[in-house]
Amino acid sequence: MAKVNVSLDAELVVEVMVLAGIGNPQDAVEAVVRDYIARGHRTEARTASRDEPVRGGLVPQEPQQG
Repeated sequence: MAKVNVSLDAELVVEVMVLAGIGNPQDAVEAVVRDYIARGHRTEARTASRDEPVRGGLVPQEPQQG
């Protein structure tokens, strides 16, 4: 996998290390980024399931007007 070097504010990295409970700055930031990506995938999965048709081929009824 390709690697990227990123410069970050030291206070930001120290806060990430404390919150994540990880002593290595590289590992702490990587853990936060991976969690952010995983959270995005979980959100996409939940949103997609709402857009899919109801199982069994049933179509939800439209509310009656009038």
